[in-house]
Amino acid sequence: MKRHVLLFASLLLIVSSVGGCGTGLDGTASDGLEFAISFDRVTHEGPLNGRVLLLISTDGSTEPRFQVSAGVSAIAVYGADIEGLAPGEEAVIDATVFGYPVRSIAEIPAGQYYVQAVLHKYETFHLATGHTVKLPMDRGEGQHWNRAPGNLYSIPHRVRIDPQRPRRISIQLDHVIPPIVGPEDTKYIKHVKIQSRFLTEFWGRPMFLGAHVLLPEGFDEHPDARFPLIIFHGHFPADFGGFRTEPPDPGLEPDYSARFGVEGYNRIQQQEAYDFYTTWTGQDFPRLLIVEIQHANPYYDDSYAVNSANLGPYGDAITYELIPYIEEMFRGIGEGWARFLYGGSTGGWEALAVQVMYPDEYNGCFAACPDPIDFRQYCLVNIYEDENAYYLEGPFQRIKRPGHRDYLGNVNLTLEDYNHLELALGTKSRSGDQWDIWQAVYSPMGDDGYPKPIWDKLTGEIDREVAEYWRENYDLRYILERDWQTIGPRLAGKIHVYCGDMDNYYLNNAVYLMEEFLESTTDPYYGGEVDYGDRAEHCWNGDQENSNHISRLRYNTMYIPKILERIAKAAPPGADLTSWRY
Repeated sequence: MKRHVLLFASLLLIVSSVGGCGTGLDGTASDGLEFAISFDRVTHEGPLNGRVLLLISTDGSTEPRFQVSAGVSAIAVYGADIEGLAPGEEAVIDATVFGYPVRSIAEIPAGQYYVQAVLHKYETFHLATGHTVKLPMDRGEGQHWNRAPGNLYSIPHRVRIDPQRPRRISIQLDHVIPPIVGPEDTKYIKHVKIQSRFLTEFWGRPMFLGAHVLLPEGFDEHPDARFPLIIFHGHFPADFGGFRTEPPDPGLEPDYSARFGVEGYNRIQQQEAYDFYTTWTGQDFPRLLIVEIQHANPYYDDSYAVNSANLGPYGDAITYELIPYIEEMFRGIGEGWARFLYGGSTGGWEALAVQVMYPDEYNGCFAACPDPIDFRQYCLVNIYEDENAYYLEGPFQRIKRPGHRDYLGNVNLTLEDYNHLELALGTKSRSGDQWDIWQAVYSPMGDDGYPKPIWDKLTGEIDREVAEYWRENYDLRYILERDWQTIGPRLAGKIHVYCGDMDNYYLNNAVYLMEEFLESTTDPYYGGEVDYGDRAEHCWNGDQENSNHISRLRYNTMYIPKILERIAKAAPPGADLTSWRY
C-alpha cells in the first residue's frame, strides 16, 4: 500500500536499527516496530488531509485520546501530517516520527499498552493574502481534535509493544466522531450566530461568529428599556455557563476536584449557578446584558479577540459586527460608555487587549490572571533578551526552564514539555493548544502562509526578528507605554488587573511589570486597580474573601459594583441611566 507520511527533516531521529525482520498482525514483514494506520470507504469515501495521531497509554480506564496532557503523567503521542490519504492507504508511524514524551517509539519500554489512533482532518483555505493553507476547521466543538465531529478514530486496543522485537501493527480508523447538537434558547439565554464579512473575506470562505446572551429579568415586560452590555471573555463556551434556574440536584453524586482539593465540587458549582440566577433576577440587581462569545477558528478555540496577521480581523469583526448586532437585537444602549469587558486567563488578556486597542468602544476592563501582558515575562521567558526559551544556559550547564508550578512553587513540568507535546500534536502552529495560539495570534505570517515561529519548536531557539514584531503589535505593557500620550486620556479609570502571586504559569511576573508602568504614569494617572492574591494560584480574580474554587464562579456578579461606579463617573450628559434600573 502507498504510504502518505510527511516528515520534517529537522525532526528525524537517529535510532539504532533493529536487526531481523518481524511479521505484523496483518502478516506484513517489517524491519522495525511500526504502526500502519488506515481507513476504508465505509468510514470515509474520499482522500483526506490532516494529521494522524498515535496514542499509547498504560491506563485503560478511559480512551487515550482523552488522556493527552503534558507533564510527568503524560501518555505517549506521535503525529504525522498526511495529504491525500485515500481509503485503504496507510499512514505509518515508525521510529523516525517525533513524539512526546518519548521521542521515538523505538525508546518505549517493553510492556502492555492501550493504543489508539485519531485522524484530525484539515481543510484547504485560500487566504486573502494569496496563500493556501491546510488547517482544521472548527466544527462546533471549540477546536478540540479529540472531540471534533468528522474526525476518524479507532477503538483502543491492548497491545504488547517491544521495540526490540520488530513488528508491524495495523490500526483501522473505523469510527467517526458524531456532530454536536447546539444549545436551545431559554427565557434568559439566547444564542446568535452571524456570518462575518471581515472574516469571510480574509479566510476565503464563509466564517461565522456566535454568542450566548444572558437577558435581564423583565426583558419582555420592559420593551422601552435599553441595557449596558458586558462581554465575558474566555475560552469557547458550549453555552452560557454558571447559570441555573433550578436548585442543585439532590441526587447528584459528589465528585472530587483534584485541582482545588475540594470534595463535592460539582454540587458547589450547581449551588453557585443557582445563586447567580437568584441574584440576577433579584429586585435590586441592575438589568444588563452579559455576552459570552464563540469565536473558535482554525487555530484554536478562541481568537484572542484582536486583529491578527494569521487569524484575520477578529477584533474588528467582534467589535464592529457582532456586538452591534447583539445590541440591536436585544436593545443594548450601543455606546462605548455602556460596554464593559471582563475575563480570566485567556479572557483576562482579551479584556485588557480589547480595551487598549479599542479605547473608546469600551468603558472598562477587569483582567484576571491574564496571559502574558509584558513579553519581558512571557511566562518565564524574556523574548527580547533570552537566546533560548527552553533552557537557562550557563558556561557549563543548561537547566530546563519551568513551565508550571503549584502554590508552593513545586515545578511539575517544563516549558519544553508543553511545546514538545504541541509539536507532536501538530506542526505549523496546528496543535490547537496554548503556545501555538499565542504564536498564531502574535506572529507575522510566514512565506508559507502559516505563523512565523517565535522560536524553534524543537530546540527553543528564539527568533529575535519575530520577537520585535510581537513587541510592536501585542506586548500590551509596551504598547501602553509607547502610546500613552495618545491613548492614556482615553483609558484613565478603565484598567483593572488581578493576579495570584503564585500563579501556576508565572503570569504574575508580567503583571508586576505592568503595575510598575501604570503606577508611574502621571499624565494622566491610569486611575484603575492592580491587586494580587497572596499564595493564590491561576484564576485568582480579585476576590480577597474567598478561595479560587469559589471566586472563579462569581465573575458575573463580583465586578458589577465597580461597573456601576464607572458608569456613574463616565456616562456622558443625557445618557440613559434609568430605563435599565427598573
